[in-house]
Amino acid sequence: MDMRARPYRSVLYIPGSKTRALDKARGMAVDAIIFDLEDAVSVEEKANARATLAAALDAGGYGPRMKIVRINGLDTDWGRADAEAVVAMAPDAVLLPKVNGAGDLDALAEITGDLPIWAMMETPQGMLRAEEIAAHPRLAGFVMGTNDLAKDLQCRFRADRLPLMTSLGLCLLAARAHGVVVVDGVYNAFKDDAGLRAECEQGRDMGMDGKTLIHPAQVAIANEVFAPSGEDIDLAGRQIAAFEEAQARGEGVAVVDGRIVENLHVATAREILAKAEAIAALSAE
Repeated sequence: MDMRARPYRSVLYIPGSKTRALDKARGMAVDAIIFDLEDAVSVEEKANARATLAAALDAGGYGPRMKIVRINGLDTDWGRADAEAVVAMAPDAVLLPKVNGAGDLDALAEITGDLPIWAMMETPQGMLRAEEIAAHPRLAGFVMGTNDLAKDLQCRFRADRLPLMTSLGLCLLAARAHGVVVVDGVYNAFKDDAGLRAECEQGRDMGMDGKTLIHPAQVAIANEVFAPSGEDIDLAGRQIAAFEEAQARGEGVAVVDGRIVENLHVATAREILAKAEAIAALSAE
């Protein structure tokens, strides 16, 4: 499945050092997994985590879920060895933390070759260079690192995330300008379903493709919010049909539910139906 066309409703972090977690992830209803060698792995376990993750990926069983490996930064003691190991693991993509500019991606691509790269967008420099990063030929996706970003911005936590809106917007604009995926940051209170739903709705309203998650309990809500609803699918189908009928009459616009339907609305409707079909296909595998 094309990387941009596939669903990214739920993107779950899994520690690369935890065999039990790696095994359980094979049965989770997530669209993508970030196998983490960075923050979720202690210094003492860094080398062992590479071997543990390599064995898990070699054993397979993750089905249609997209497999992304987050390595340590290349400026750390473990980054280069992680990058070299990931090439042999052959995941769907490698995720680089704290990307500040296109040069960081160049350095990784020298090691990982044609493997698609995703960028953690979590620093002020990264925000200011989002367009440059999104334009990189190996770049396939953005992951918003809102915790690290908030720390660097020295902003306060707010439920509406107002202090982060400029950064989220810059990355969203850059991603859409260059056709790359962008998934929202994590919601830390994994037992707060109402708060998670509100933040997912906000991200979806902005245009995010999905949400990164820290706990399996968050998966169902993310999958629901970032999927087209039954009403969305029904409306999309009616818009397409009405517009095609209008075109057959030699007219350039149609009317559905009292609203004008033009080419741009039909394009969005087709994307909604394509996403629904892709979700159904993943669920059936």
